[in-house]
Amino acid sequence: MDRKDFRFFHTLRVRWAEIDMQKIVFNGHYLMYFDTAIADYWRALALPYEAALHELGGDLYVVKAGLEYKGSARYDELLHVGMKCSRMGNSSMTFTGGIFKGDQLLITGELVYVYADPQTQTSKPIPDILRSTISGYEEGQSSLQLRVGDWTSMKKMAVSIRTQVFVEEQKISQEEEWDKWDDGAVHVVACNGMGLPIATGRLLQPSPRVAQIGRMAVIERMRGQQFGDIILQKIVSLARDRGDQEAVLHAQLSAENFYRRQGFQRRGDVFLEAGIEHIEMSLKL
Repeated sequence: MDRKDFRFFHTLRVRWAEIDMQKIVFNGHYLMYFDTAIADYWRALALPYEAALHELGGDLYVVKAGLEYKGSARYDELLHVGMKCSRMGNSSMTFTGGIFKGDQLLITGELVYVYADPQTQTSKPIPDILRSTISGYEEGQSSLQLRVGDWTSMKKMAVSIRTQVFVEEQKISQEEEWDKWDDGAVHVVACNGMGLPIATGRLLQPSPRVAQIGRMAVIERMRGQQFGDIILQKIVSLARDRGDQEAVLHAQLSAENFYRRQGFQRRGDVFLEAGIEHIEMSLKL
């Protein structure tokens, strides 16, 4: 087993509390590392675990867990936990993992899950959509489907995301969130393999050859997987294709670095919008 066997990696640093009297990671913590990686694996699939399995009417239960120790990790070392689904049966799936320090393999692991009815905990067949989502990811396919359209066609999906992020999470009022500009905007929504919407953004044209980007949102459970980058890059591409020469947006201060990484530059002073500090940013197209 080596790093090239895995598409997915979860990165972590060993914490002081995980060290034993031998000054190495206590053996039981490696199972926790694998379990934490599994949670991130679901994010890489663009599947919010609880919502997705609720939609499917089942849940996953561990029936077997095994570790093999080849080396030891120490405090503050950077570890990369590789994880892949190596087998799917009728109702069970096996995940194989490797914990690496650089290229050195320290630990191998195997976790076997059974898909079951959450009420009776009796096994049931893995749904085809879940099976195809996992196998597609392992084969290198994208976890997302991008949909572009007007407000009429995209409203239901965009409202779901923006309600979760802006109204419920950020406490922005319904009156401020739903404005007159939605009707004339181009909307982009990212859906996972099950068709569940997880990220969105919109594109306006307030003046000739100027693109205004707004309402960028990724549901909380799916952050950290660059899904927002994919939405933004798609919107910028749409603006370029229609001949816009500049893209502008109002970024929440907490998201400024996200937009900087995409090439946007800050201009002007901080201002309040919907009670939240924002800054104007722009990008030459």
